[in-house]
Amino acid sequence: MAAIDEVNDFLKAANIYYLATTDGDQPRVRAFGTVDKFEDKLYVQTGKVKDVYKQIMANPRVELCALAPDGGSWLRVACTLVDDPRVEASKHMLDAYPALRRMYDENDGNTTVLYMKDATATFSSFTAEPRTVTF
Repeated sequence: MAAIDEVNDFLKAANIYYLATTDGDQPRVRAFGTVDKFEDKLYVQTGKVKDVYKQIMANPRVELCALAPDGGSWLRVACTLVDDPRVEASKHMLDAYPALRRMYDENDGNTTVLYMKDATATFSSFTAEPRTVTF
């Protein structure tokens, strides 16, 4: 299985992951629930009016962490998030998460999707050595 697919599958199974950004010299962490593979890239989604988007634009280097549903393993991904302004990319995300359409639309000027670039993903557990993949 390709690294990107393994990370995508883990994040989807976890359902919630935590995205860390920086706000000046202060770390900020918040829960996210969106991940979408589009054109062989992994994307996250947010709104341009949110602080998280402003923080990513100021410093696109982020890290995310997810715990497997069984609680026995976790995933950390360090990457650079790149804003993709294309309507097609936002539409693909919103089609994958139709509940988001109550708050977002690919043509609303607020919805944005960002893809993971130069990603290093580390799979960890209490029972095995960490394993690192890149994509």
